[in-house]
Amino acid sequence: MKIGTDGVLLGAWAMLPKNTFSILDIGSGTGVIALMLAQRSAAENIEAIELDDDAFEQCTDNFENSPWADRLFCFHAGFDEFVDEYTAETLDESDLYSVVVSNPPFYSEAVSSGNTSRDAARQNASLPFDELLSGVSKLLAPEGIFSTVIPFKEEVGFIAFAESQMLFPIRITRVKGHKDSETKRSLIAFSFKKEALVTDELVVENERHVFTDEYIALTKDFYLKM
Repeated sequence: MKIGTDGVLLGAWAMLPKNTFSILDIGSGTGVIALMLAQRSAAENIEAIELDDDAFEQCTDNFENSPWADRLFCFHAGFDEFVDEYTAETLDESDLYSVVVSNPPFYSEAVSSGNTSRDAARQNASLPFDELLSGVSKLLAPEGIFSTVIPFKEEVGFIAFAESQMLFPIRITRVKGHKDSETKRSLIAFSFKKEALVTDELVVENERHVFTDEYIALTKDFYLKM
């Protein structure tokens, strides 16, 4: 399966508090974000959830063939099912995740590429934003951070629902493909604690296939050639 810019951005950008012990990647796909966080951190427990059969198999293979195989595990489940089972018993704070990340499906309208699995991965009907945020609020540790990437046009509504779950934005990076293009994505980090919000902008390319210095600085550790 294809690795997209959104996943690379989130894997490189996601906030990792000091002494991060456990990480959860929701809707892991190929596992690239979880793998990047394994490379970036010493977290002992990095778990992923993936519903699609083919993506789950690919994610598991990628985990097993990585240098961090002993720290990575993928569950073959839907997020609602995972949350229900995980929270069925009273959880201690130590059972909750220090970091949660998700590159969620984001097309709310019906679209078709001719590939059923790809369409499901792109349409938020398979993981509605309200379901995602409600589940995150139950799984994230009190001092934890949730990082995600969503369409810029969804930012206001997404933040409003997050705040209804007591998750507050602490950092936002708005992403443009190039300097003259419209803002396409929002990288957002949330916490249960209200803090001064830090915002900035990231431009990916100066021109086609010519990356900006800022994008290179953020992602160069994850490319074989950059």
